[in-house]
Amino acid sequence: MTCTDQVGNVVTTYNGTPKRIISLVPSQTELLADLRLEEQVVGITKFCIYPPSWRKTKTIIGGTKNFHIDTIHRLKPDLIIGNKEENYEEGIVTLRETYPVWLSDIVTLEDARQMIQGIGALTARQQEAAAIVHRIDTAFTTIRPLPPKRVVYLIWRDPWMAAGPGTFIDTLLGRLGWINAVQQPRYPVLTPATLAAVQPDYIMLSSEPYPFREKHVAELQQLCPATRCILVDGEMFSWYGSRLIQAPAYFNSLTLP
Repeated sequence: MTCTDQVGNVVTTYNGTPKRIISLVPSQTELLADLRLEEQVVGITKFCIYPPSWRKTKTIIGGTKNFHIDTIHRLKPDLIIGNKEENYEEGIVTLRETYPVWLSDIVTLEDARQMIQGIGALTARQQEAAAIVHRIDTAFTTIRPLPPKRVVYLIWRDPWMAAGPGTFIDTLLGRLGWINAVQQPRYPVLTPATLAAVQPDYIMLSSEPYPFREKHVAELQQLCPATRCILVDGEMFSWYGSRLIQAPAYFNSLTLP
């Protein structure tokens, strides 16, 4: 089978439907499970925590930024699924020399829908993929828009890093009715002075990739005393696979002080 991935590369799976799949992205690993591909998935990253049972039954091939190439060679995959942003280019280039590699590139909800449908087609799970997309679309009709507050969504500390325009997180913030107070694209570094000068209504502290805790709320409250700081579930704002089914209910449950 031949198809084009989301970065424009033609991907050919030489033996028809893939039977030995490696996933390099946690949210897409969860999607593969929901597409009923447990038997086909042979390798995942150390950050692939869903489904929990796969941590014991699948081979760990390293992290999203540092693949163990020798381990991947031993698994003899006939398809590798990754992401332009979450994986590192050098590793992907190396893998492409030997294996079919399908990359997603997600900024919008439509990108996420197309990714799910694309992987469904690639793995002969079109019906399951269509059902997941339908459930996501249905769930997103239930979102109750929030007041148009200015927000900063932090993903890292030391240095402070935020999600700006051109990210999937920014898309979801907009879907909730919020205004992203960070206008620099992608993931800019913010100095304490810059963060204080932005004066957002809210600072969202994500649970991943940096594990923000209550102590960081206090730290930021001193830096931005007029801003309300809230810990949020990063999976709901940044996972672009089947977890999107759960995201609207989480958004609706948010209690903003």
